[in-house]
Amino acid sequence: MALSFGILGVNSRNLKYLSRKNRALLDSKLSTKKVLQKAGLPVLKTLGIIRSEAELEKFDFESLPSSFVLKPDRGYGGSGILVLFSKKEGPVWIKADGKRVDAEDLKEHILEILEGRFSLKFLPDIAFFEERAKLVKELKPYTKRGIPDIRVIVYQNIPVMAMLRLPTMMSQGRANLHQGAIGVGIDLASGKTTHAIWLGKSIKYLPGTKYSLEGIQIPFFKDILKLAILAQKALKVKFAGIDIAIDREKGPVIFEANLRPGLSIQLANMAPLEKRLKMVKDLKVSSETKGVKVAEELFGKESLEERALKKILGIVEPVEIIFNANGKEQKIKVLAKIDTGAWRSAISLELAQRINLSPEKMIGVRIFRSSLGEEIRGIFPLTFILGGEKIESEVSVAKREKMQYEMIIGQRDLKNFLIDPSLIKKW
Repeated sequence: MALSFGILGVNSRNLKYLSRKNRALLDSKLSTKKVLQKAGLPVLKTLGIIRSEAELEKFDFESLPSSFVLKPDRGYGGSGILVLFSKKEGPVWIKADGKRVDAEDLKEHILEILEGRFSLKFLPDIAFFEERAKLVKELKPYTKRGIPDIRVIVYQNIPVMAMLRLPTMMSQGRANLHQGAIGVGIDLASGKTTHAIWLGKSIKYLPGTKYSLEGIQIPFFKDILKLAILAQKALKVKFAGIDIAIDREKGPVIFEANLRPGLSIQLANMAPLEKRLKMVKDLKVSSETKGVKVAEELFGKESLEERALKKILGIVEPVEIIFNANGKEQKIKVLAKIDTGAWRSAISLELAQRINLSPEKMIGVRIFRSSLGEEIRGIFPLTFILGGEKIESEVSVAKREKMQYEMIIGQRDLKNFLIDPSLIKKW
């Protein structure tokens, strides 16, 4: 499947969506973390900061734990990040490829960070140590080394695309795609993975295994989407890529926020990003819960497929009611009002009499409350055809002599349809 129009390129991303207001602040991982912490959002603990060669000489490497991550503060695309595992005496740590790293190796790497080798504009930088998240069991089969994360692209408080990033031996435990990690698209409605890419090519299975990369259920997925929105709000930007890991003990925690998120997420999802951004450009959402709901409805694969199969109804629809009269099946045509504010469909008392709904056919009673007070209504079985679909329903019977329509169709009978309020149908 080839991507169509609406692909977001680097120039378009930078010109249209890159925040100018907080760019300098948010290019710093440490500054970003400080803002997120102030907002009460979960982040990984900083274990130490080295700002100069003098601080480097004084730093106690023995104080570092058995597993940690070394990062450049203003690094980009995973460059300069070291993921270290089990600690040996010396002190010595093990990298993802099994090679040993001692304190002198770390000092050399930190000097490169301080000199700006990995920073955005090759300017002098800061090195810091960060705790490493603990891998959750659900994602353990898909991870050789390092911690996978979920990147969520958020625009104006609405998640528009998400991707699971799986570190590999090639990526040295890092979750960055151009470092050799695997990217797997995620359906925003179900939280399940869809299509995977590795080194720019589509793959179906985790390399070297028979583990399918399609259909992985991401734990805490709705919480992850909400957390991404809250992070965007805290950072006061309209567009960002929020990287969130799932810690075995803490649950979802924010790794980083990216003002310039990589665009390979479009390949992993087999969907153009700019097209989605334009769809939500003018939408206003009041809460992160609403933002997640909009994302599910607009961009969830399951939701899109379901909507493609649904028929469109107007606010007034012709209906054929099927009933028995003198032992023969009969049909009567009426115009019905589509009422998404009502749960149960209803017909008028006069219509009930015309289709021979006698009291002995009543299957129950319900109390209905409205601005006019409470009303007890009988519930009757009813079969009718709406939009070409035969529906077996249970309707209430009410006096509707002052109403324009003899029948209203409620939510219960509208599950397989979409409603267009501008559309009014007649016989």
